[in-house]
Amino acid sequence: METEVNLLVESIKFMVLGMGVVFLFLLLLVQVVKLQARVISKYFPDEEPSSASAAPSSSSSDESARVAAIIAAVTEFRKNK
Repeated sequence: METEVNLLVESIKFMVLGMGVVFLFLLLLVQVVKLQARVISKYFPDEEPSSASAAPSSSSSDESARVAAIIAAVTEFRKNK
């Protein structure tokens, strides 16, 4: 009986150790990705589009093309169903 208890305690220790290592690795991974995002945004900033060059008509035509594509996709989905 004592051997079984020792095995159970050891298995719990290994489980906690393994989960702790995975948790620490994931924390480190998140921090590295955040640092990478900061470095990339510092050296390669996003270019803001100029509002004067964007015509309102192209925006509405993009929107109507998007709506038409959605309608076509839904129609095709319903036809295949």
